[in-house]
Amino acid sequence: MKQRSIKQVASAIREDIDDLVTRRALPTNQVRIVDPFLFLNHHGPQTYPSPNHGLPFGPHPHRGFETVTFILEGDIAHRDSGGHESVINAGGVQWMTAGDGLIHEEVSSAEFMKNGGPLEILQLWVNLPAKLKRTKPNYKGLQAPDIPKIKTDDGKVTVEVISGSWLGENGAFNPLVDIQCQVLHLKSSAQLDLSASAPRNVFFYVVRGTVTVNGQTAERFQLVEFNNDGDTLRVNAEEDAVILFAHADPFNEPVISHGPFVMNTKAEIIEAIEDYQAGKFG
Repeated sequence: MKQRSIKQVASAIREDIDDLVTRRALPTNQVRIVDPFLFLNHHGPQTYPSPNHGLPFGPHPHRGFETVTFILEGDIAHRDSGGHESVINAGGVQWMTAGDGLIHEEVSSAEFMKNGGPLEILQLWVNLPAKLKRTKPNYKGLQAPDIPKIKTDDGKVTVEVISGSWLGENGAFNPLVDIQCQVLHLKSSAQLDLSASAPRNVFFYVVRGTVTVNGQTAERFQLVEFNNDGDTLRVNAEEDAVILFAHADPFNEPVISHGPFVMNTKAEIIEAIEDYQAGKFG
């Protein structure tokens, strides 16, 4: 087993949305895509006053990919044209397959808008391969107790198993393709060895804290891009840290995006816009 070399460490770009503090870690001028991982927004951390208007993501469409949303603080009230509705609180995760087309909204609960409080959310967009882009839409939201958690390194490391498996523990979600996704919580001085075979692309984003990964320092709001020349990652926490870690085989297909639509050709993008305008998303 050989450690992967690091291609670059890229800082997220500050792009606030209304009064929502937002940093975009992917895509940036440095890193366009980590196939099949398309996009990551990091909202917060911040504290909302009482009262407030909450999250600004009213009804909008998607087609051709999946959204994975991690609620670290605060909550999200989700509703979509497929009939799914939920309020997911801190520590919970939402996995939505837009597939053929879905309209959804992601706003704050009435309670959060009334009382305010801390808010921090990650949203990761994961592409779908061409053969699955028109699959039936789906949604699953799970609260914190429903996410499997494994402790290692004498309790210094907690791994939230979102999808795939970890030390024999199956993840909370079963994606349409093999997406291995975990949220890693490391206490200061913790060490963790991660594995991802060389052909797979790795997504590694530091949500909080400072770590050393394969000998190089990465800080909060930084994404680490690796070369596909090894199978292991060694992470040392310089202070308490949280990391979003995922890996998957690349699709190696054309990616054509236009706002909330991600397809393989421009013709498919035009079709998505026309279908949405014709009310075919529900």
